Formats: sequence, C-alpha cells, structure tokens
Amino acid sequence: MIGRMEKWEAHKKGVLHRGYTAILEFNNTIILQHRKHPAFDNVFDLSFSSHQLMVNGNLQTDEETIYEGMKREWNIDKVEILSLKFLNKVYYQAKDPISEYSEHEIDYIYLVQLNRQPKANPDYAYGQKTVDRNNAVSEMQKSGLALAPWVKKIVDLSYFRIRRE
Repeated sequence: MIGRMEKWEAHKKGVLHRGYTAILEFNNTIILQHRKHPAFDNVFDLSFSSHQLMVNGNLQTDEETIYEGMKREWNIDKVEILSLKFLNKVYYQAKDPISEYSEHEIDYIYLVQLNRQPKANPDYAYGQKTVDRNNAVSEMQKSGLALAPWVKKIVDLSYFRIRRE
C-alpha cells in the first residue's frame, strides 16, 4: 500500500487499487449475483466483489472483508462457510459505460464453499442465478448474460480454475 484514498474518489479517477471477488459455491453450483450498484450496475458477478477498507487505521484482511461482504450482500454468517480458499489474482482496467466510475484493480479471487443455498440481499442485487460448477465457464459464455468486466477477465484468462484440491 502506498497511500489511502476515499473509495469513490479512486473509482472516479481510475486509481489502481486492490479488491476481491468471492465466488460462492453450494452443492456443485456457482452463484452469480445480478449486481445492484452505483458502479457496473445491472451486470452479473461471481458472486460478489468489493474492496478492503481502512478500519481504525488498519487495512482489513481479505478474510475480514469477505466475511463482512457475505453478511451484507448474502446474509451469510461465518459459521455457514465450509471453506475459504484463495485461487489467484487478476489485473484489469475498465470504464463503466453508464456511470462516472471505473475500475483499475488487482482483484484477488476466492472460492467460498457454503453449507446452504444463499439468497441475495435485494439492497445489493436484482437477483441471482446458479450455474453448474463443472460447466460454469461455458454456461456463462453461452448465456448472453451481461458479465462484469472482471468476470470476463477471470474467465478469459483461465483464472476460473475451481478445484477441490
């Protein structure tokens, strides 16, 4: 970290920052979130994405911010998580075509296995969709869904390798 900046200022100026994408899995399905958000609204995400924040002068760990995001966006408590695994990271830059915001990010990708089917919080999502874990990439590519630019990058660069190692 080389400095601090308010989140929306960074998105307006296109400043490089860190973020994460948490891919939720339940019973061999991947959960896609139909985003309701000021930036990149109305696109599908794997399963939600956000940023680490400064809390009391300290940067949140990835795990802290993922747990916070799961509670906020999916009403999932930490005890409902079977596993949380770092998969990879991807760099991308994209301008939102319908807002003043852009993403310029190093996105850390995590797989979160759950013990129950989550339900998207309507404050953060228009809805959700499930895809078969084993055919997720081809289902997303053939679906015609508007995918978030980071999802396209994850899929295109073969970072979407979800294994039960």
